[in-house]
Amino acid sequence: MERRGHAAVSEVSATFFVDDALVEGRSATLGEAEAHHAQVRRVTVGDRVRLINGSGSVAEGPVVRLAKSVGAVNVERVALVHALPEIHLLVPIADRDRMLWLAEKATELGLTSWRPVMWRRSRSVSPRGEGIAFQNKLRARMISALAQSGGAWLPSIFPDAILERAIAATPPGVHLVLDAAGAAMISRSAVKCSTPVTIAVGPEGGIESEERDQLIAAGYVPVCVAPNTLRFETAAIAGLAIARAFALTEDSRA
Repeated sequence: MERRGHAAVSEVSATFFVDDALVEGRSATLGEAEAHHAQVRRVTVGDRVRLINGSGSVAEGPVVRLAKSVGAVNVERVALVHALPEIHLLVPIADRDRMLWLAEKATELGLTSWRPVMWRRSRSVSPRGEGIAFQNKLRARMISALAQSGGAWLPSIFPDAILERAIAATPPGVHLVLDAAGAAMISRSAVKCSTPVTIAVGPEGGIESEERDQLIAAGYVPVCVAPNTLRFETAAIAGLAIARAFALTEDSRA
C-alpha cells in the first residue's frame, strides 16, 4: 500500500515514533519516552497503535508489552508513504523557544530539511538555539509534531553552519531568500512549477547587505511574503506554506 504525504487514518488508539525499521511480522520497540507517552495516553496491552519511523514507513499492530521504560508492538501491516515535494529551510540561529515553535510548525507542513545558519546578527541573540543538546530537543519537538499531524517523514536536521557552508550545501532547484525588497513570492512562476525549493530566512534585524549579496551571487532570488516586517518564524512559515501550496498544486497536475 502506498500513499502520498500522509498516512492513512484507521482505528488506532495513538501514534508512536520508533527508530527501528518497520517490518511486517516483527516486533518494534517503544523507547522510554514513547512508553511513557503510551501510559499517559492510557494505552494498554492489546490496543492497536500506529507506528512511524520518520522515513516514510507507517505500521499498525497491537501492543504486546508495556512497561515504565519500554514497550513492544507486533507489526502486522506496513505502508510506504511517498515523500512530499522537497522544501528546504535555511533557518537563523535565534531565540531557542521561537526556533522550537518554528520546527514544530514546519514539520506539520512537511518540511524536508532544516539547516541552522549563524548569520552575523545571530551572534547578538541570547539564549540561542544551537549545539547538539538543542538539536536533540528540536528533533524531539519535530517527532511530536510528526505524530500529531499524521505525517511520515521527519525533516533532516543538519548541523549549525556559517553562511558560506550553508550555501555550498544547498541542494539543486529553486533558491529563494526572504527579503522585504523582493518581488511577491506568490507571483514567482519558478516556485509554482519547480521543486526542490530552498528558502533562506534571515535573523531578527534582517540579513546584512554583504550576506544578501552572497546569496544572490549563489543564485538565490529575493522574494517577500508580506508588506510589513515579520518575525523570522512568521516569515519562515509563510514562505514554507506558499511553497508547499504551489508544490502540491503542481504535483496534483502531474
